[in-house]
Amino acid sequence: MIRIQQRPHDPQLARRLRDEGLPPLLARLYAARGVASAREADPRLARLLPPDDLRGAGAAAGLLADAIAAGKKLLIVGDYDADGATASAVGVRGLSLLGAPVSYLVPHRLEHGYGLSPEIVALAAARQPDLILTVDNGIAAHAGIDAARALGIPVLVTDHHLPGATLPAAAAIVNPNQPGCAFPSKHLAGVGVMFYLLLALRAELRRRGAYAGKAEPDLRELLDIVALGTVADVVKLDANNRILVAQGLARMRARRACPGIRALFAVAGRDPARAAVSDLGFLLGPRLNAAGRLDDMSLGVECLLAPDLAGALPLAQRLDELNRTRKDVESGMLESALAGLERYDPAERVGLALYEPGWHAGVVGLLASRLKEKYHRPVIAFAPGTDGELKGSGRSIPGLHLRDALDLLDRRHPGLLGKFGGHAMAAGLSLKAQDFPAFADAWEAVARELLSPADLARVIETDGELPPGEITLQQVTQLEMGVWGQGFPPPLFEATLSVTEQRLVGEKHMKLKVNHGGQAMDALAFFHAEPLPARVHAVFSPMTNHYNGSIALQLRLQHWEALA
Repeated sequence: MIRIQQRPHDPQLARRLRDEGLPPLLARLYAARGVASAREADPRLARLLPPDDLRGAGAAAGLLADAIAAGKKLLIVGDYDADGATASAVGVRGLSLLGAPVSYLVPHRLEHGYGLSPEIVALAAARQPDLILTVDNGIAAHAGIDAARALGIPVLVTDHHLPGATLPAAAAIVNPNQPGCAFPSKHLAGVGVMFYLLLALRAELRRRGAYAGKAEPDLRELLDIVALGTVADVVKLDANNRILVAQGLARMRARRACPGIRALFAVAGRDPARAAVSDLGFLLGPRLNAAGRLDDMSLGVECLLAPDLAGALPLAQRLDELNRTRKDVESGMLESALAGLERYDPAERVGLALYEPGWHAGVVGLLASRLKEKYHRPVIAFAPGTDGELKGSGRSIPGLHLRDALDLLDRRHPGLLGKFGGHAMAAGLSLKAQDFPAFADAWEAVARELLSPADLARVIETDGELPPGEITLQQVTQLEMGVWGQGFPPPLFEATLSVTEQRLVGEKHMKLKVNHGGQAMDALAFFHAEPLPARVHAVFSPMTNHYNGSIALQLRLQHWEALA
């Protein structure tokens, strides 16, 4: 059951935003998303929160400044997803700009698992670093950090994941979600935390006179990579994250992105001059993630670190090949999962837990996401790991904080889970293969307790009607170039449409001509091969279609219901 409802907004707030200079449509959209002032909507870098309140940033900057002064070797230990790869690349690029000798190490998903484990510490120690710096991991790495300390290697943690009951014994911890941190934006991605540490380090070096009589390193050069990691990690795009993303997109559109990102645009067939958030989330991010899912994420980091386009393109092409393979693997897994769920009744089971011996551990998160979208239920999918363990990845729906739900399950069933961690909407975990049936039952019980019937009804929120007279090239381009995403949803509108023509294109998309308020318009229903009814109430987003040097306006239909 899908319910369409209009997103509420305060007309007085919308009027105030208009009075402060925002265009009327944007004022309405921003008011509906809780933007309180035009200042909050200002994407200029000067509006970025300073690092002053980011707990641990000052101490970490001091440690790094001392290490640079002493010529010590730094080693970054990253994560194998797009956030970890971009955070690693930003760390290497940024620390190099600031004068540090730095290298990196990324665990292999299938061989090593997640984070700074004792095994990864042993690999790191072989490189003889003087300091280990984690990015996008480390807040739960008690054993790994203890192992490093036993070897005389201090660890500086930068992370954004929620901490457990105790913090590890690191030399410094930078994480906006650690206890006592007053930093207002709690939604920085791992790459955002690393960028903020670089800002704090540059300020510390400035205080020490490192730039007396010479230009400071320009950390804005890193914002394209920061934007990619922030969007790809699907963190909430609060005001601060929107500034980071907007600034990164501006660099891409001005053709000032790093060679690796330019190469990723090239293999995706997109022009960076029209870079949009959707490109980062659906084109570049998946190609980068494919390395960590199926191969070695060092490939993705090397692409982002490539000094020129000639070096970046072969790496981007390999990422593109891996992404095609990933799509095939995911498609087969989805087909298998749907076959197993043929008789699934959503009323009978609220929390879905699935496992097949032939599934790929690097792709179960994507499978969980697909099934979550189809059934509007929290889903955890498992694949075989090593030593009789299952590796699981979960995706949730509004109303159930996934990491907190797993924590509740762990407290009620001690020893059932191995490792687990994550966010409100995504998490990873492990358990013994023989414990899967017990986990499935425990997961169902927790999901039923935490979710109400209202939570389980799929709701599509729209921004109301958009008259055809307001669907102009200037207005639609402005919407497409905006920063929309997790926690700041892209605009959706609704209207009654008459379908006057329709034909199948590309064997899987329906191209239509519709009458919208007396005006004929083109429309597309992507991945829908069946004819639409003659009259529908539709949810749509307006979009531009660039083809053979011309630009046309059309509606992208997201959902529709037949009308008499």
